[in-house]
Amino acid sequence: MTGGWPRRIAAALLIAIAAFALAGPALIGLDPAQQDLGRTLMPPGGGDLLGTDNLGRSLLARLAQAAQISFLLALLSVSSAAIAGISTGLAAAWWGGWMERILVALADMMLAIPGLLLVFLLIAFAPGEVWLIYAAISLTLWIEYFRVVRATTRPILAGSEVQAARLLGFGATYIIRRHVLPEVAPLLLTLMAYGAATTVLAVASLGYINVGIHPPTAELGQMMSEYFPYYRAAPWLIAAPITLLATSLLCLALLASGDKPQ
Repeated sequence: MTGGWPRRIAAALLIAIAAFALAGPALIGLDPAQQDLGRTLMPPGGGDLLGTDNLGRSLLARLAQAAQISFLLALLSVSSAAIAGISTGLAAAWWGGWMERILVALADMMLAIPGLLLVFLLIAFAPGEVWLIYAAISLTLWIEYFRVVRATTRPILAGSEVQAARLLGFGATYIIRRHVLPEVAPLLLTLMAYGAATTVLAVASLGYINVGIHPPTAELGQMMSEYFPYYRAAPWLIAAPITLLATSLLCLALLASGDKPQ
């Protein structure tokens, strides 16, 4: 496999970031919203590993909470979009006819609206609500799963192996498990990695322009926006969320760029 070591390193880094996101807040034992105005803009080291921000809050605790939110939203959004997209793609390819036409028309209609614009339209109803951000991002991601699964499954179902399986009396569950999923699985894993990166970046973008998750909850994009005015006095503040976001996106991109099936 070409590019094996970069992908292994990316996977190890991503696992470490995910572990920090999931277990970090509990292990650190600090409240990311707790302020101490007597210890503002403290440099890394001493009592706080990464220092404190402009309100005296632990940067490490806030970074752990921000990473947790980004990864959980990515996991939920990708899972929901994959389930919806794979199910509708298989249904369209299997039954065809009016069902396929309706699903294709629905996907084309949603594809005509830019994904970020759709997210903005939905979160306008309740700015800062995590569940609405999750729903909006999921709605923009499922289309790719639907299109890829539908396009890949149709020639497989028309192949001689599937036709023979049908003549022998095998049902849809066996055919999909035995003939369809092994062919589409590598493509789906690539889509999931890209979808996770898209979600993490979208959440950070919304937070940076102050229409995403609201304070005092920590979020990477919101932290960048909040700490930007202090980039000269305390450069570690803006560097921490940027480094975490860039590393996460790079790792996901490397995982998504694996060898494609021949």
